[in-house]
Amino acid sequence: VQLQASGGGLVQAGGSLRLSCTCSKRTCSNNGMGWFRQTPGKEREFVAAISWRGGVTYYADSVKGRFTVSRDNAVYLQMNSLKPEDTAVYYCAAGRGSAASTDRSQYQYWGQGTQVTVSS
Repeated sequence: VQLQASGGGLVQAGGSLRLSCTCSKRTCSNNGMGWFRQTPGKEREFVAAISWRGGVTYYADSVKGRFTVSRDNAVYLQMNSLKPEDTAVYYCAAGRGSAASTDRSQYQYWGQGTQVTVSS
């Protein structure tokens, strides 16, 4: 399974971006999906997750109320009210099962990442 994340870019603080993640196979439609982010020298951290039917979502406290994860044939991360501290490479991931999870170890397939840069 290959995942492709897209939609990153440069935006001013307070702006919005929408990330998309597509899967090479239909397998992802049965998987919980997650978004993580990473900055140089830091661990990859959880951002948001969604269950296979979209009924359950989880968010990191730092993005709650600003980011929204959703899915149809792809998985999306709508990012509003962006802050400079949101600057990172964002990765989408497909889970080992159908549930949403905040645990990085529960994800088995990872996309290549897309850069999000928020200027102050």
